[in-house]
Amino acid sequence: MRRAAFLAILAIGSGVAAQAEPFLSREGQESFFDQFAIQSPPLHGQPQLDDGTSPRSKPAGNPGVTAPLVAPPPKADDQAGKSVAPVSQADRLDDLFQRLAHAEDSEQASGIALLIQHLWLQSGSDTADLLMARAVVALGKNDSDLATKLLDKIVVIDPGWAEVWNKRATLRFLNGDDVGAMDDVAHVLVLEPRHFGALSGMSFILQRNGMKKEALALMRKAASIYPHNTELEKVKSQLELEVEGRDI
Repeated sequence: MRRAAFLAILAIGSGVAAQAEPFLSREGQESFFDQFAIQSPPLHGQPQLDDGTSPRSKPAGNPGVTAPLVAPPPKADDQAGKSVAPVSQADRLDDLFQRLAHAEDSEQASGIALLIQHLWLQSGSDTADLLMARAVVALGKNDSDLATKLLDKIVVIDPGWAEVWNKRATLRFLNGDDVGAMDDVAHVLVLEPRHFGALSGMSFILQRNGMKKEALALMRKAASIYPHNTELEKVKSQLELEVEGRDI
């Protein structure tokens, strides 16, 4: 029954469909989920990534990021009286994902990925952002009950914000609610199919439930979106070994 439910959610959320215990411990899964889904709570004393101050994060001024996040200045003919429309968040994300796909090394890729993650955290709603800030504080104090109540409210206020679904999915995953986490991640992937954190998170949920073939497909997808990431590549290689075996 659970496998059928997971496959149904998987088909809705990611379009990826098609076995034994996960190869990582719970601690390893939490650490990995935290690294690629910046919304996960800083359990076991781990620093969170939301403010970009984690030892794992790169500053916005990472030397590998060579182009500005803001719109370039208008051309001369535009300054002569033509108005220039501001660059939308969607356009910024499209540009950053293009850069991420063509990153030359891990340092450049991680800098671009951090900019993407910061944009994901901007809802466009002052109310939603305020509640999210309070939820992050609650997560930092390991207050799951308060964090859940706040995230539940944000989902109602702004159901089109992919990151609130992602943050709640992470909380549910860490609390052992795999079905709830899968459902939330499916919402994330409908709203933002390129969300490498949600893809890797869903992969871990499937691994924990013995669905390694499906987990491998998702990890490959995450690695293709976020290249030059050693952790993604390491997990992908391990899954390939377990699912497909070693070449003779």
